[in-house]
Amino acid sequence: MGDIKKRKRKFDTPTKRWDKGRIESERGIKNRFGLKNKRELWKTETFLRKKKEDARKLLAMEPEQREKREKELIDSLAKYGLLDEKAGIDDVLSMTSESLLERRLETITWRHGLASTIKQARQFIVHGHIAIKGKKITIPSYLVKKDEEDKIGYYGKPPIVQEKKKREIKKEQTDREKLKKEFEQAKPEGTEENKEKKAGEEDTDEEKETEKEMEEIIKEEEAKGEPEEAEKEPDEPEEDVEEKEETSEEEEGE
Repeated sequence: MGDIKKRKRKFDTPTKRWDKGRIESERGIKNRFGLKNKRELWKTETFLRKKKEDARKLLAMEPEQREKREKELIDSLAKYGLLDEKAGIDDVLSMTSESLLERRLETITWRHGLASTIKQARQFIVHGHIAIKGKKITIPSYLVKKDEEDKIGYYGKPPIVQEKKKREIKKEQTDREKLKKEFEQAKPEGTEENKEKKAGEEDTDEEKETEKEMEEIIKEEEAKGEPEEAEKEPDEPEEDVEEKEETSEEEEGE
């Protein structure tokens, strides 16, 4: 057997590997279109780059050759629904990678409502649940042609999504109610309810302080009144002496 040849790489890596702006933009596109990794994005970018290079080369050709090549280029892109048949070279140069990602089988299955999320659409395709014209296709990056767009469907029976049991639903409802109660109890101090509670507590504290002050005043008055009564007690024997004198005078008169 001959030597095994290395496969040529089908994509070009970015020149600035650690560019912050590029990394953030690629991450957003990857999450939005459900890509497995950034290589899938780089493949679309290289495909568009080659098409744009072909369009720039056409500008340097003679008008006779240019018409034929331009029509071939635009027809190849219009076949996948990327451009109209009446488009020109300027439309080719203004294309973006997102317009090409919209034509992938993964995104179109999600747009047609065959899957609830774009990640679920990728799972259905890989597991062999999606077909075009009755033919099973397991490649999420398959570019759907304009004629095939209306002929996408399930391969055989539609996949059954397991529904949650009633017990699990009840548990979730109870857990949500508990969380709501805990959330209401743990409200911050700035809320109106807590302010009202604090105001009520302050009123009760003020009432308690006034009651204590009144009790102290009453005790002081009682303490002041006790010696006055004590001073009156020695006056009582003087009255008895006067009564005795009157009785003695009456006896003498008799």
